[in-house]
Amino acid sequence: EIVVTARRREESLQEIPLAVTVYSGETLSEQGVIDVTELTRTSPNVNLEVSRATSSTLTAHIRGIGQQDPVAGFEGGVGIYIDDVYFARPQGTVFDVYDVERIEVLRGPQGTLYGKNTIGGAIKYVTKNLSDDFESSVKLSLGTYKQTDFLAKASGAVSENFRMGGTFASFQRDGFGTNLFTGGEHYDKDLVGARVSFEWDVSDSTLVKFSADYSKDKSAPKSGHRLIPGGLNGDPVLDNVFDTRAGIETIASSNAGLDSLVTQGGMTLSINSELNDNWSFKSITSKREDDTESLIDFDSLPTDDFDAPVVYENEQFSQEFQFNYAGEKSDGVIGLYYLDGNAFDAFDVVLGNLVAPAGVTSFTLGDYDTKTTAIYGDFSFDLNEKWQLSLGGRYTEDKRDVLVTRESFLGRGSPYFGNSSALSITVPVEGLVPTFTGSRKDNAFTMRAGISYSPVDEHNFYTTYSEGFKGGGFDPRGAYQYPEVQRGYEPEEVSSLEFGAKSVWKDGRVSTNFALFFMDFTNVQIPGSIAIDTDNDGVNDSFAGTTTNAGKADIWGAELESVAQLTESMSANFSLGYINADYVEWMVNGTDVSDDRVFQNTPEWTASLSLRNEWDMSLFSKSGTLVWTGSIAYQDDVYQFEIPDPLLDQKAYSLVDSSLIWTEGSGKYEIGLHGKNLTDKEYKVASYNFPTLGLEGVKSAFYGNPRQFIASFTYNFK
Repeated sequence: EIVVTARRREESLQEIPLAVTVYSGETLSEQGVIDVTELTRTSPNVNLEVSRATSSTLTAHIRGIGQQDPVAGFEGGVGIYIDDVYFARPQGTVFDVYDVERIEVLRGPQGTLYGKNTIGGAIKYVTKNLSDDFESSVKLSLGTYKQTDFLAKASGAVSENFRMGGTFASFQRDGFGTNLFTGGEHYDKDLVGARVSFEWDVSDSTLVKFSADYSKDKSAPKSGHRLIPGGLNGDPVLDNVFDTRAGIETIASSNAGLDSLVTQGGMTLSINSELNDNWSFKSITSKREDDTESLIDFDSLPTDDFDAPVVYENEQFSQEFQFNYAGEKSDGVIGLYYLDGNAFDAFDVVLGNLVAPAGVTSFTLGDYDTKTTAIYGDFSFDLNEKWQLSLGGRYTEDKRDVLVTRESFLGRGSPYFGNSSALSITVPVEGLVPTFTGSRKDNAFTMRAGISYSPVDEHNFYTTYSEGFKGGGFDPRGAYQYPEVQRGYEPEEVSSLEFGAKSVWKDGRVSTNFALFFMDFTNVQIPGSIAIDTDNDGVNDSFAGTTTNAGKADIWGAELESVAQLTESMSANFSLGYINADYVEWMVNGTDVSDDRVFQNTPEWTASLSLRNEWDMSLFSKSGTLVWTGSIAYQDDVYQFEIPDPLLDQKAYSLVDSSLIWTEGSGKYEIGLHGKNLTDKEYKVASYNFPTLGLEGVKSAFYGNPRQFIASFTYNFK
């Protein structure tokens, strides 16, 4: 039986009336899962990819809802949670999988159950609890491209009522390609992380947990693979999609003084107390920060034609109080939630070939404050032995304040990024707002109502109506000479109707979970970028954010997940997802362009099949168990932007993985061999499209990992 906490209480996966996919820590280890993006392969209608020009920023979509562009201050439609703490920004959320008890993927609006409303769904990490007995282990993984990963962890009781644990991880790998201009690595990995946790049994009814984590990613700057020759010198398209000629380092060394670096860390304090036989109380207090220094070479060529040094700084404080009720015929949660977040970003757009040889730079600074308060509740009532009613509601209030400054300079880089000789050439232009401040407040009540029917223990049928809300805001990269940008973008809302069936067959050897959903999506928030002319001289000399609201979209689809025990030793997992997502209204200058727009990162079909077989096998004169897993995952065509582009969009493809794990009989050590993307398929996961900005032209793509082989050894101290 698989137990989940998707509804804030422990329940069987087969009994919960929600569409949830669960990955246990054991399963993730057996399959050699490296990071969260691999869940895309086996979770229907879920798309998780590394964002363009980054190694650790996540682009997440569930059922067509998500965030394609990691804009500062912009909240995606998919929530990322670690131990119930919401991550307000996508930077640093491509988590490597370690120290995890399980990962739950929740599809559909989740506002009545979670402190921060996420209208598309949620990715929920649950870390392992500390043990009363001393436990420790080390794991070493060696692979192609000189991959060297090391993981060490230990936990145990310090006294009768106090436990502590710690984990250290290092992930190192050479690049899949080479920067042919600098000779450095490209698509490499250089990340370290650590986590400590403490648990204190204050009394028989009260448990206090504290955890702190930190990670540093020093992977080299990632540049896109040019899909067109250079516009100035005709530089040809490279054969290896992982190679580049990017020359952003020339700016970094002379002016910006930046490196490619992402650091993040945070602390969480939770207090769990049993108030009486029915009520319990939980407090979750968290403080998190992350900082990013990035060097983006949009043109991916040695020339400073279109380059951007970028700084992101995010801070957040959240407080959540939960009152959980467990009765004989009803269960539920009432919660209060508060989030105070700040997102700061600053970047140059360096167009080195304009006004040669000096170049032109457009500087933008954005400072974005978000405050969210909410009260929510969700209860389930057993009407009788077969019928259950669920009701939930949430009131949310979002307040956002933004300050945006834009300035143009003659020179390659602005004073903010170290070019003290840059000359300001910002001139007054009618309607231009060089420094803009804005504020808005949005509020909404959303609800969830469901009914489930279980005629026998093996079958559960449910119908759920749920609503989602995400507040409006301002694009901190916006061109505020335009009144519509000054007004900001409006809240987006979704209404979802879901029909589901969860069944167990053949004396528990086969389980099937099916969901059919229909969603009405209004005021869809679409972040994007366009080239602009800041001084009205007829030449595009910068780009600006253009977060807009599409009027209306209709989404419907279906999902099927099945697990079957084929023999005593062999099992199979199957998933199938279908989604039909269409814009039905999108007004631009009075014209409905919805027929020409598509959903990003939303393949129509997804499917996967995995097999697992287990044998008793002796190795090195030691008895043990050998586990083989093999999988194939299919993904249909994917559009990278809201306007199709055959050069940038990814055609349908399949990925094949396989793993072997041998575990010594006592569990003291294990040896593994993992193969990823065995057919060495090239596939795009993100792209840039700025054909009119700069003189070289920008159409470039970023790719998923090539074929990799990894050997692992784990030793458990017992």
